[in-house]
Amino acid sequence: MPLPKAELHLHIEGTLEPELAFALAAGNGVELPYKDTEELRAAYLFEDLQSFLDVYYSLMAVLRTEDDFFELTDAYLARAAAQGVRHAEIFFDPQAHTSRGVPLATVIEGLARALDGGEERHGISTRLIMCFLRDESAESAMETLDAAKPYLHRIAAVGLDSAEVGNPPSKFREVYEAAAALGLRKVAHAGEEGPPAYIREALDILGVERIDHGLRCMEDPELVERLARERVALTVCPLSNVRLRVVDTLEQHPLARMMDAGLLCTVNSDDPAYFGGYVGDTFHAVHEALGLGEEKLRELARNSFVASFLEDDEERRGRLIAEVEAYEFTAPE
Repeated sequence: MPLPKAELHLHIEGTLEPELAFALAAGNGVELPYKDTEELRAAYLFEDLQSFLDVYYSLMAVLRTEDDFFELTDAYLARAAAQGVRHAEIFFDPQAHTSRGVPLATVIEGLARALDGGEERHGISTRLIMCFLRDESAESAMETLDAAKPYLHRIAAVGLDSAEVGNPPSKFREVYEAAAALGLRKVAHAGEEGPPAYIREALDILGVERIDHGLRCMEDPELVERLARERVALTVCPLSNVRLRVVDTLEQHPLARMMDAGLLCTVNSDDPAYFGGYVGDTFHAVHEALGLGEEKLRELARNSFVASFLEDDEERRGRLIAEVEAYEFTAPE
């Protein structure tokens, strides 16, 4: 049995494995610019965040129907369950779908149908986080929030993703204020390729509860001290950081130093179909590359439940944390 864990930084569109992409393309009459799955996998060598996003968004063309979104999500839950995930808080990008003519209802109902059965079929409780694309306008984000109002019972929080540099969190102040007024929780990507100042903006201007990525906080000792003092969770994605050249090698990743500095870190897979592994694979990779021992892995797993949006089910949170505490390592995670 793998170590129980929650995944808090996972883009559902980033779980689109090449085999499923080709199957959906065939079903929907979409012609992909790759001759086969091997050629597509070969395209997963990225220079930076933007080169990844170019492939990422082009492949979304295969997602057309409610069943497509259901199949995508259920496939992720099955893989995640096999790697010990017991709770998942899942990002989705509505603008990436509505901009190509897919109705928001199609996206949300397909995702929700899979998530509704997630606990029964896979043992995974879930929350859905609607992300705004930061390289689109603030007006587009507000339009997206307005369009989502009939589905707020399906959505736990809002997030902010896509190309970070040149798109500071402050650009989205008004839509985050509107989301908070609707009772939605708030997270945001910050401090991946963007500077530590973006982390401060996400905290002070957007009022987020968690920082997605956040590893560049290590360039600002005062910010590190604040994050540790305020117990702001960071959803770190080490394999993603290496694949997107944010850090050169996994051995150079600051995760161990972040934990030693008292930061509330969690480990996540981000876009696992593209970055070489799901969250259990990521735990194993940081164990090997950074020398994180069993108690550090236990800390990361515990943190994932502490940082989760399970306030409406404290009994489940407590039970899962107790499972982490009682877990006996029989082989490296």
